[in-house]
Formats: sequence, C-alpha cells, structure tokens
Amino acid sequence: MSGRLVSLQPNASVHPPLEQLGFWGSPTSTVDWCESNYAVSRYIAEFFNTTSSLVILAVALFGGLLHYRGVERRFTAAFAALGVVGVGSTAFHATLRFELQLLDELPMLYTALILVYVLVENRASRRFGKWFLALLLAHGVLVTVLTAWTRSSIQFYLFHASFGSLELFALVSCIRIGLRQSSQALRRVFHIGIGSYVLGIVLWFIDLKYCSLVSFMLPGLGLVNPQLHAVWHVLVALGFYHLLVLLMFDRSTTLGQSAQLRRRFWLPVVVH
Repeated sequence: MSGRLVSLQPNASVHPPLEQLGFWGSPTSTVDWCESNYAVSRYIAEFFNTTSSLVILAVALFGGLLHYRGVERRFTAAFAALGVVGVGSTAFHATLRFELQLLDELPMLYTALILVYVLVENRASRRFGKWFLALLLAHGVLVTVLTAWTRSSIQFYLFHASFGSLELFALVSCIRIGLRQSSQALRRVFHIGIGSYVLGIVLWFIDLKYCSLVSFMLPGLGLVNPQLHAVWHVLVALGFYHLLVLLMFDRSTTLGQSAQLRRRFWLPVVVH
C-alpha cells in the first residue's frame, strides 16, 4: 500500500545504486518505501513489503470462503476488493512500477467506497436510493482518472486525501457501531479490529515520516529494521477483517435475521 515521496528520484542514502541491479530496474512509482530495494532478492524490490502483502490476499480469501453462504453481495464485494488490494500491493512492492502502484492504490479506494455504501445503506430498505450508488461510482471514476494522470507528490497527496477521508468516515462509523454492542464476544471483535487498524495507521505514519530513524538509527544501535510498513499490511488486513465481521453481524441485526458469532481457524465468523 502506499509512503516516502521520491519524485521519481530515490534518495541514494536510503536506496543505494544496488537497486539498479534489480530485475525491475529503478522505480517509476511516485513513492518508494523505507525498506531497502533489492536487499534480499534481485527479483523483488521490497521483499518484506511484498511478502506481507500476501497476508492481505490470504485474509480476503479466507473471509470470502468462510462467509460464502448467507452473505449479501455488498460483503462479498468487500472481500473481493480486499483480495485485489492484496494482489496489487504484492505486485507494486515487488516491482515499484507506477502502473502496478495504481493496481495497489485504486482497489484501496474502491474498497473504501464499498464500505461507505455498507455503512450508509444499513437499513431494511434503501436510505437514499440508486442515486447514492451512482454518486459513489462517479467519485470512484473521477479519483481514478486524477490518480492515473498525475505524478510525483501531487499524485500521492491527491489519492490519499480522497482515500483518507473515506477511510476516516468508515472508521468513525465502525466505532459508533462497535460501542453500542452489548455482546462481549462482539465487542472483542470490535476492539481487535479497531485496535489493529489504528495501530497499523500509526506504524504506517512512522515509516513514512521517520525513515532515517527506522533505517539508520535503529540498526546503528544494533537493532534490526522493524519493517513497519510490512507490519502495517498484516495489522490492517486483520483489522479490516474483524471490522467487516462486525458490520456483517450488525447488518443481520438490522434485517432482523438470526446470526451467531463462531470461530474458524482462530477467526470470528458470522453464521446464519
């Protein structure tokens, strides 16, 4: 997923000329993360960020398979979109190519739009009608065009301003839903979900803003680079899954359906 702005000119002190020996060459993406490029394999630009992205894909696949019965299409679409994020994130971090950066970022936007729809249209009957869905689709098309046709820091900030606002709305809405739950098991799902997601955001920000601390000061003290962006991938995947389970259960309650919360492979599952 998306960090350190490079304006297509990576900082040699963080990403040495060794990256030129990598299979994919010098980055063309508008952002290059704090992990040293091609440090583990000449075929993978950012090894830890790439492999941790597979966790996102795995969570999406497990979530879709564990909820393949009795789930509305909106939640199936959310798991599918998360899966595309996992594929795009893996491809982007492996290559640092701009085209694959879009395959990482844009599915994040679409996933957020799906969540906004889920949160707003959470009634037995439609709240706003088809025009609201059309508005979300139009927003997605507009941001897609702007993100694809801009470069450098403009592209980075434009995308994150759009995605971040949707993400903030979704998180605040999930907090409101989670706080009104009386079930201890469901509150635990909420706490794990929101805790994992928020902690992931904090680590993402540290990795973005304090790369020199992570890459030089910590190793200088005999400590390893904690690969915070890779940890963010894992935390946000688990956080997203738990929050989506919360929304599925809440949606069942809204529709007057009987639902139970069970566990499969250490993950909560909504069973109808």
